[in-house]
Amino acid sequence: MSEDRLPYGEDDTQSRIRVLTPARRRRDRATRRFRRGVYLLPSMFTLANMFCGYACIVYAMQGQYETAAPFIGFAIVLDMLDGRIARLTRATSSFGIQYDSLADLVAFGVAPGILVYQWALRTWGRWGWLAASLYVTCGALRLARFNVQIASVEKRHFVGLPIPAAADVIAATVLLYYWLGGEGETGKHIMMLLVIFAVAGLMVSEIKYYSFKEIRFHHRHPFSVLLLLIAMIYLTVGQPEVMLFLGIAGYALSGPVVLLSRWVTGRRVPPAAADDVASVRAVMLDKPGQHR
Repeated sequence: MSEDRLPYGEDDTQSRIRVLTPARRRRDRATRRFRRGVYLLPSMFTLANMFCGYACIVYAMQGQYETAAPFIGFAIVLDMLDGRIARLTRATSSFGIQYDSLADLVAFGVAPGILVYQWALRTWGRWGWLAASLYVTCGALRLARFNVQIASVEKRHFVGLPIPAAADVIAATVLLYYWLGGEGETGKHIMMLLVIFAVAGLMVSEIKYYSFKEIRFHHRHPFSVLLLLIAMIYLTVGQPEVMLFLGIAGYALSGPVVLLSRWVTGRRVPPAAADDVASVRAVMLDKPGQHR
């Protein structure tokens, strides 16, 4: 009997044969690896990431918005660490990939959605919670698209605004609002309604964002880069609310600005990049994703 065929079941009259497809083989291998156990170290960081999202929800429900917002920032740091630790310790697995996506949906989808609704969108009534739920929906779609397209997209760019960055836009806006004195209730309600629609649309768009994956801190760089990094650290420590808001707002706007500049100047996307965009649209549902 061929290696690709296994007996499915037999009776007195016939025997049926099941063909193992490549996707089925991958699922079987992942199931066997999961039965042998899971990696604890990266999973604990993922758990802490999800815990921060839940803490943000609890404080937001209690009206402590200035306390809830920083937990999204803590979750972003933990989200960056769990994948890197998994790769450094060679502890990557399909279980970790799926677990990380579910934790991201809680920390960067549900938690910011509840935070922004409680803080600024409740006055809009039904339209307020619909806007917040749209953000959560687009965040889930962004994560699902990332997982199924990871093998066909260049690593230099993300397609659409990453959900941690979208969550950070909300958290940074909350912190800046209280740093400025917490005034302007009417402006807050209108501004956040526009912001939530904007970041939701950017997450599911095909606008490219730089991923920073090609930066190698362990390589040699010009001395001016070190001076710039030191200056940014000092400014961030001195005025964290302002620097965080300017940094994340600049990143969220960088994609549309670059796209608009290309359109105005008539510059076309290079052929290699065009091929990447075309490959992004072909979603391979039978191919398991890989962590960032």
